[in-house]
Parts: sequence; C-alpha cells; structure tokens
Amino acid sequence: MLAVPFENLDIVPLQHHIQLNRKALWDKIVVRRRGGFCYELNGLFAWLLEEIGFEVTYLNGRVYNRDGQRGRNFDHLTLQVGIPNRSDRWLADVGFGDSFLEPLVFNDAIDQTQGGLRAYRLEHVEDGLDMIQRDYAGNWKRQYFFDLRPQKFPDDYEDTCLFHQTSPLSTFTHNSVISIATGDGRITLDDNHLIVTKNGLREERLVSSKEKPKLLKEYFDVIL
Repeated sequence: MLAVPFENLDIVPLQHHIQLNRKALWDKIVVRRRGGFCYELNGLFAWLLEEIGFEVTYLNGRVYNRDGQRGRNFDHLTLQVGIPNRSDRWLADVGFGDSFLEPLVFNDAIDQTQGGLRAYRLEHVEDGLDMIQRDYAGNWKRQYFFDLRPQKFPDDYEDTCLFHQTSPLSTFTHNSVISIATGDGRITLDDNHLIVTKNGLREERLVSSKEKPKLLKEYFDVIL
C-alpha cells in the first residue's frame, strides 16, 4: 500500500487493454513499476500470499455507490486470507485505494482502528458482509459488500474488468487517477488535481498537463 499505487492510467489516458494473467500482472507492476486497480493489485498480491504459504480465497465484491446501492457482481476483487491448519481469517485488500492498510479480522463485534483516526468494521448482512469505514470526521460509510463463496481468478472477473475499461457507465473511463498511501495519509493525482492528505488534513491544488509527468515520477515513481 505504501509502495504500489492504485491507478487507472492504462484506461485513461493510455487506452491499453488490461490483462489479468500472472505474466502480464508481473510485467506491469513489478518489472515496469506501475500500479493498477483491484483486479490487478489483488490478483498479484494473492499470488504473493500463496507463494509464501497462506491460503487465499478470491471473493466477489460489490462497491456501494453514492446512492447506497451495490454495484454489479465482481465489481471488486477482495481476498480472504488464512493460515493452513488454523481457523483465523482476515480480509486483505490492496486494491481499493483509500482504505485499510492492515488486514481486518473477521469479527463483526469489534471496530478495528488503524492509525488512530480511521476505523473499520466487517458487518454481517443477509447475504454476506459489508466493509465499513469510519472517516477522519467520525462518519461511518459502507465501502463495499462481499460474500464468502470462493471464486476463480481471473475467469470470474474478466467480464466486469472489461466493463470497467470500456463502459461510459464505469467511473474508471472518465478521469485518470493515481493514489498511494503514505506514513501519515495519502497522495492522489485525480485528473488535474493534486490532493495531499496528512493526519486527516487535506490540501488540494490544480496542476497543468505539463506538470503531470514530473508529479507521477516524484510522488508515485511512475513513468508512462
């Protein structure tokens, strides 16, 4: 979360087709030092976790929109992680942008505080669980829903991944965005706005198109 940015630059402005096979993910994120969105970041992170001995289950996430409605199936890829021969389970997610930095334990009886200002809750609902975030102002907001049925990656996510690359109904096809966590907040380049958040305090300024390559390199170590 502190090293690999969340970004959609292959969609806007590059218009490159995103591939979800492991070779393509390795080449983009590790070799070319890029970021990606949920299918890419969590897809590669799951491979890492599996290689070092964790049990990983790919889950079907559905992001809540501004009206409080869930998005389509496989709108988001998130991960259930376990340790062999133990009952402990965690929700791990490096592909949702501004969200939790440490895995969340599956226990809806507790609020899980991170960094002293943010908190998270996994709440059981009728057909799965909601991941809920408490923001800097103390307001709780449902970020996404997920169920615990195991899914197959990348097959089950390909159609919705293509939707998010091509459909005008997807938020990813309108503006470019790149964002990375820092030790005390987050840095985001959202189209022509540079947003720096430190300890809950937000500063924002307009940037020119000429500045963008320099800012991508300086803040995200990304060269297009």
